[in-house]
Amino acid sequence: MRLFEYIEQGGGIMYVLLLANIIGFAILFWKVFTILDAKKRIADLVMEIKGRFYDMGELKDNSMAVQLLKDEVESKVHSLEFGLNTIKIIASVAPLLGLLGTVLGILSAFRVISQEGLSNPSLFAGGISMALITTVGGLIVAIPHFIGYNYLVGILDDLEIKLEKTAIKEIFGSNNG
Repeated sequence: MRLFEYIEQGGGIMYVLLLANIIGFAILFWKVFTILDAKKRIADLVMEIKGRFYDMGELKDNSMAVQLLKDEVESKVHSLEFGLNTIKIIASVAPLLGLLGTVLGILSAFRVISQEGLSNPSLFAGGISMALITTVGGLIVAIPHFIGYNYLVGILDDLEIKLEKTAIKEIFGSNNG
């Protein structure tokens, strides 16, 4: 298969990129299902937050109560963020690994040129090939992880706002009514 030939031509860095890609996509899919499930269960999450909030007892200062409620919401959303840093790290490091492969490939090409001269261009083409393949590999890994990370963070931001509004409305709306 052609894909495995590219991976072999890219050398060890391509194997690292492949491993990072597998791990990153596994986490991405897991987080998509987890976060979308949490979005569907927003009423249950609000009930959990209300339960924790009422366990704190009666608070005289409304601004402090709202801040504590927001802290509870933030804590709930923070637990949903678990794993996203790994995706962000993969998206950030993959192009750097590709660049490392580029440098190593160019270094290899120059080493061949210094040893063999320019009489046979096919000898140093392997280094250039490695350079280009690892660059492409790094970008292929980074781009979907970058998009996925930003998409999930956007969903979590929306979820946090919705949770805050709903919880404040239910807790303080019922206290005043």
